[in-house]
Amino acid sequence: MLIPGTRLGPYEIVAPLGAGGMGEVYRARDPRIARDVALKILSVSRHGDDQIRRFQQEARAAGALNHPNIVAIFDVGEHDNVPYVVAELLEGRTLREQLREGPLSTRKATEYAIQIADGLAAAHEKGIYHRDLKPANLFVTTDQRIKILDFGLAKLTGSGGWVTDERSTDANLTDPGIVLGTAGYMSPEQIRGQQVDHRADIFAFGAVLYEMLAGKPAFSGPSAFEAMGATLQNEARPLSESGRGIPLDAEEIVRHCLEKHPADRFQSARDLAFDLRRLLAQFSSGGSLPAGLPTRKASYWLALAALGVTAVAVAAVIATRSRATPLGPSFERITFHRGTVTAARFAPQEQAIVYTAAWDGHPSDVYVAMPSTPEARALGYPGSRLLAISSSGDMAIATNPRYAAFERFVGTLATLPWSGGTMREVLENVEEADWSPDGSALAVIRSVEGGAKRRLEYPIGTPLYLATGDLRGPRVSPDGRAVAFLEDPADLGLAATVAVVDRDGRKTTLTSERSDARGLAWSPDATEVWFTASDGGERALLAVSKAGRERVMARVPGSLELQDVAADGRILVTREDERSAILALPPGGSSEIELSWLGDSGLGDLSADGRLILFGDRTRIYLRRADGSAPVRLGDGYADALSPDGQWALATDPETDQLVLLPTAAGQPRLLPRHGITAYRGALWLPDGERILFNGREAGRGLRAYLQTIAGGPPRPITPEGTSSLAIAPDGSSFLAISEGAGLTLYPTEGGQTRVLSNSEPGDRPGGWTKDGRAIWVFRRGEMPACVHRIDLTTGHRRLWKCLAPHDAAGVRSITDFRITPDGTSYAYSYRRVLSDLYVMKNP
Repeated sequence: MLIPGTRLGPYEIVAPLGAGGMGEVYRARDPRIARDVALKILSVSRHGDDQIRRFQQEARAAGALNHPNIVAIFDVGEHDNVPYVVAELLEGRTLREQLREGPLSTRKATEYAIQIADGLAAAHEKGIYHRDLKPANLFVTTDQRIKILDFGLAKLTGSGGWVTDERSTDANLTDPGIVLGTAGYMSPEQIRGQQVDHRADIFAFGAVLYEMLAGKPAFSGPSAFEAMGATLQNEARPLSESGRGIPLDAEEIVRHCLEKHPADRFQSARDLAFDLRRLLAQFSSGGSLPAGLPTRKASYWLALAALGVTAVAVAAVIATRSRATPLGPSFERITFHRGTVTAARFAPQEQAIVYTAAWDGHPSDVYVAMPSTPEARALGYPGSRLLAISSSGDMAIATNPRYAAFERFVGTLATLPWSGGTMREVLENVEEADWSPDGSALAVIRSVEGGAKRRLEYPIGTPLYLATGDLRGPRVSPDGRAVAFLEDPADLGLAATVAVVDRDGRKTTLTSERSDARGLAWSPDATEVWFTASDGGERALLAVSKAGRERVMARVPGSLELQDVAADGRILVTREDERSAILALPPGGSSEIELSWLGDSGLGDLSADGRLILFGDRTRIYLRRADGSAPVRLGDGYADALSPDGQWALATDPETDQLVLLPTAAGQPRLLPRHGITAYRGALWLPDGERILFNGREAGRGLRAYLQTIAGGPPRPITPEGTSSLAIAPDGSSFLAISEGAGLTLYPTEGGQTRVLSNSEPGDRPGGWTKDGRAIWVFRRGEMPACVHRIDLTTGHRRLWKCLAPHDAAGVRSITDFRITPDGTSYAYSYRRVLSDLYVMKNP
């Protein structure tokens, strides 16, 4: 036992937390960043070298799992021949302790289960299986967040891999599992000593969920061996017999997890989490879930039996079900590969579905699929993007699309039969399109005036609406008299309104700005426009009438995006898992390392020596060393830039949309006064560390660059409206800026003659300057891979330096940011990965 004040490496012991068969756990202090941690040491006297080596290996494996529902591993080391692991310090209690008070409500159990499934999915995607999931290894924090403990450490056993009863390990609240499994939670294949995979965790998950709902284990016995026998031979007692009014949809999920054969269970934790979110959404939408409510499977057999009576009886059964069974939407999965679906439409013939997707890291193509089969056929138009399908079966596609901004791509509009045939190019600089109901004309959104504006034309050549912001998703009404679309006036990709314009050019805005609005279509009866947007959380399926009355159609978590609506009411949606990540080549490194944190990490800045990375994860700001050590949270906001001396981080406050200075060490944040600025969009430090350059706008004015002192003086505009600053020269005398549709322009900081860079192309973004200021590195934001070029500012010579792409390219849509050190030896970049599946949705 270590006494308070003892030091292990940089950590100072504060107090003991517990002890178990594998070692001891202490509360410790990391004085370098003033953080309390949980420090776990291995009892070396009771374990040999092999166990010590595996203890360290598995701790490092767990440390690779950066997920909010998995306990974070900060460090692993050894002090005086004593191995230790440092983890986040949790406040709360284990799920086992909570269940001693009785079962959970169905809603609470489902909320916990979703978090557990999310954590398992993150681990399984990295090839790591828990193998000892149980209530004692699940921690409920004081803010009701679930943390999976001892992930991957169930391998730490003797060569025999013996088994214990959980009752003997309950006290080891933070001790790593010393067994290959725990009786009552192990899968049948695990008990038999067979090879196991991630589906063993799904079985254990089902046993945990059963216990949360029923208040007692699914499989039990007087001894561990009898509990194992019950697992192998018996089915769990139906939850409906518990007398707790548990919905049969919940019981069906549990039963599917507890199938004896792995092939009969859920095949992925992500699919399991999706079904759980659908169950939870039924609570959120106000629908009742009474016990005894027929499940989808049960309803199928009831309907089948009714066929043997009379047609009238069938009609009566269906009518009764439609009145009394508020099951919510059902989903039929169409795609089964790993990658991204970018557009999809119902084809008019044979119930076919046509979509654009990039699978398994390969270039995108156009595919045709039938709901009855998982196979899809590529139509052979690699790189093209589907735009629309007419009632007669003609496709509109964009060939050679190039990234514009946010979700926008610009290409050449072409038409051809969806079943294959000769392609006919129609129009250039088209972003999106839709057919008229009779298939005779197209509505298009085009980039005009050098890409600075978007124009809606219907038919082609007849302008209906011109916008300086972003227009997306044009859909012609079923009667052909109007076009609905999404409009983002600020062109920032953050929020949009739903609007309709008629054939005479009269525009009506139907909604206020909705965040994360994507996907739009008319309802089958043309009385509403359906769309997907954030409804205070992930994207929900919403509807708005022509009079502006809004309603929620389906609040189904999982980031749905509406793709199309069929005349019979079927809805085509994608379910997306979107994440951002960071890769870096640290100083002296030979390969890129991942520096992401909680799953949505975006690069803010890279220090001049390449050793520090400023990044944001959602609205949290972190500073991290490029060697991969744990990040330090600086505060909340959107990360912009590190000061030249590394003492301050420049950010935008998420609450006030105001610039804030965050100290990287001790100190207090400092808000900079607004001085009439209504919005900020990125900021940079000048080399003197006393001034900043930021992009912002005043009321009624366009976006432009401003110069301001950090002492708080009023900002001074230094570029025309419609121009954004991007990078500052090493001596601070000039900076690079861009206006949409143009190349990079060099602006003197103190005013003077501007200069357009020769050999700079539209879409170029600077990643850094050379130390002498004579050259810059540029990349094309939004491309994948993103090829970095070096441009000599004197001669204009442009040469390829390197193409950036993560090793696992599946679902990676774009490289979003890139920074490089002045000596060109270290760099970092962030990328956006969107993994999506296509579904047919019914009964929203």
